[in-house]
Amino acid sequence: MQFIQHTEGNMESGLSLQTIELPVPTTTQVLVKVAAFAVNRADLLQRAGHYPPPKGESPILGLEVSGVIESVGEAVTDWQPGQRVCAIVSGGGYAEYVAIEASHLMAVPEALSDAEAAGLSEVFLTAYQALRWVGQLDNGQKALIHAGASGVGLAALQLCKLWGISTATTASSAQKLAVCEAAGAELLVNYKQQDFVAELKSHWPEGVNMVLDMVAGDYLNRNLKVLATDGSVVYLAMMAGRFADKLDMALLLGKRASVRGTTLRNRDNDYKARLVEAFRQDCLPAFSNGELKVPVDTVYTVNEVEQAHQQVLNNNTSGKVVISW
Repeated sequence: MQFIQHTEGNMESGLSLQTIELPVPTTTQVLVKVAAFAVNRADLLQRAGHYPPPKGESPILGLEVSGVIESVGEAVTDWQPGQRVCAIVSGGGYAEYVAIEASHLMAVPEALSDAEAAGLSEVFLTAYQALRWVGQLDNGQKALIHAGASGVGLAALQLCKLWGISTATTASSAQKLAVCEAAGAELLVNYKQQDFVAELKSHWPEGVNMVLDMVAGDYLNRNLKVLATDGSVVYLAMMAGRFADKLDMALLLGKRASVRGTTLRNRDNDYKARLVEAFRQDCLPAFSNGELKVPVDTVYTVNEVEQAHQQVLNNNTSGKVVISW
């Protein structure tokens, strides 16, 4: 099969199409012929040499795919060849075929294209996990979603709207904020022109119950300032740097706040299976009736993978960048 080889540390021209043997599924896995896969910032970190795959997983880039089941392992009873599926993977997505744990699969809603299905799993499962399982956000509460025009940000805004949760969001331009508003954001903050702390205190002086942050850097104390009592700050990434500002313990203690960090890629198979099942029951039907939509920005062909990576590197996206075979 063909796959996209990367040269670690080369962020300008280190991607090329190469050939390798097909993966061999275990008894609990299925072999999926990949129709499309999405680009995630984790791919860029791995390409740069900063985010190696978990032990035993494929070194090939790629954390989510859509496609058709080619074959199933002996212990797999719930899936059959020919079914359209999408899934998270711990590696190996940038290839024509990938072996996936059957318990991590989701059936693609009929209304979704291959490109849309390819961009569903990673962002929506990440957002669902962060909001419900980690942040324990309840229906009717309030949340601040940073980087609202990112794939995870747009997924989180839509999930909050689905659950009746009021959201504020930050983004870098009026165009990106318009996309966030369409996804359900109620309070829009251009972080290049406005102070999100001042804006939230002005409109929601009682604070928000949760902050979802992919930015990090100097945001920690500012997040605590807009947090309601007993609220939580959940970190998913560190786009602005790995070191936080000097923590204001008075704010943390006074608000009985919790600060959590979470990832999905290095979770064990059982955790991912339970997460997929919970999301499938709670949210997957909403893609069929239009309440949830996969936020696809651009679809490239496999020969344009370098261009796709550069678009994400330049932060010139509002939603998912997808690559089709």
